[in-house]
Amino acid sequence: MPDLGEAVAHVAPEVTRVLVVDDEALVRAGFRALVGSAPDLEVVGEASHGADAVRQARALHPDVVLMDLRMPVMDGLEATRYLAGEPDGPRVLVVTTFDHDEHVFQALRAGASGFVLKDTPPERLLEAIRVVATGESLLAPSVTTRLVAAFVRQAPSPPAPADDDRLAGLTDREREVLALVARGRSNAELAAELVVELTTVKTHVSRLLTKLGARDRAQLVVLAYETGLVMPSGRADG
Repeated sequence: MPDLGEAVAHVAPEVTRVLVVDDEALVRAGFRALVGSAPDLEVVGEASHGADAVRQARALHPDVVLMDLRMPVMDGLEATRYLAGEPDGPRVLVVTTFDHDEHVFQALRAGASGFVLKDTPPERLLEAIRVVATGESLLAPSVTTRLVAAFVRQAPSPPAPADDDRLAGLTDREREVLALVARGRSNAELAAELVVELTTVKTHVSRLLTKLGARDRAQLVVLAYETGLVMPSGRADG
């Protein structure tokens, strides 16, 4: 997960507008109360299913959508795909039980900026919203490990070899950085492991996003495993 002290490429708005999406009214009320308690966050609407979330997002223009996955009418996965495809669409932060949700990897592939567990401490949830609002993704290393396991279970075929065409334009150093990002390393951890300045790491990550056409670090993680650059065991291929 990004260090909160790190500078990021985007600046969060003075007040971050949040749309809460969950099919349980009690859960929505809890999120509304929690988010509303922070002076820099504001709940601008609630939705009980994905279709309503898409409608409200288009009308209310939230900065961040707090998205449940399993809902009636339209689930969070499909809603995330719609929102990620919108020009200047909101950032989507998936809130999940994870152990019971089988669509987290697909949600990231669809354009979600990250996810938190439903038992996340309140202060960490607020922190997650702020991080996502700045344009960063939120993938804690411990959760990334389970994410990879879910991907392996669901993948219809083994990952493609690491010479996948999508990686053809990357330097050796950029491949190394991508592999470490896929393992959940923050920028500060990357700098320490590679023995380089933090600004150098940020430059590498920025170039990776541009070269690979990725929206954020979450999509870099997806791509690293899809191409086989990083194998499910955690070792880098080749």
